[in-house]
Amino acid sequence: MRTALITGATRGIGRAIADVLSPDHRLLIGGRDAARCADVAAGYPDALPWPVDLDDADAVAHAVAGIDQLDVLVHSAGIAEGTTVAETDSATWTRVLHTNVVAVAHLTRLLLPALRASGGLVVCINSGASMRPSPGSAAYAASKAALTSFADALREEKRGRVRVCSVHPGRVDTDMQVALQTRKGREYDPDEHLRPESVAAAVRTAVTASPEANIDSLMIRPARG
Repeated sequence: MRTALITGATRGIGRAIADVLSPDHRLLIGGRDAARCADVAAGYPDALPWPVDLDDADAVAHAVAGIDQLDVLVHSAGIAEGTTVAETDSATWTRVLHTNVVAVAHLTRLLLPALRASGGLVVCINSGASMRPSPGSAAYAASKAALTSFADALREEKRGRVRVCSVHPGRVDTDMQVALQTRKGREYDPDEHLRPESVAAAVRTAVTASPEANIDSLMIRPARG
């Protein structure tokens, strides 16, 4: 049985990815809330909770101990904070960049031996904002652009040993998106957004690609809006 570790797996896109990978993967359900991770893991035939604060480097190092082989690492956890450049303070920039980029790089580095052992795949759930920032999303868009560069560099460094895919969804119907639109004073229409299941299907495509193929990047946009 192949093993997949999914961060941010207790809701939204991460939970949808867990759903599509569960039939043929042993899952590690990542999240901050230990009870929630346990509840979600209990709903799958072969899953374990993997609760950890990804911003705590020491806690992450402890959590990965014992993982000596890993087939899929999905980075789905992330935050969207800040508004315009003029209104976003340095603490917010630091927090967003750390969670969305530094924590991703740290976890990946620690798991590279396990990924190399299986010729594994790293999937970074990115955002269309990395390529087309909108007003009021400076810190989030910048963090996702940095995440794109991180994935591109990792892919070239580990080509032939570890595969790397960036997935760039447009607006997705998640709690994060509701909060973003509310903060911008916009009316929210779920029908103008992608479903998390659509993003998960794209991840499944990357996971099931034949071994000699690497899907470098996937962009998915809502049909409406």
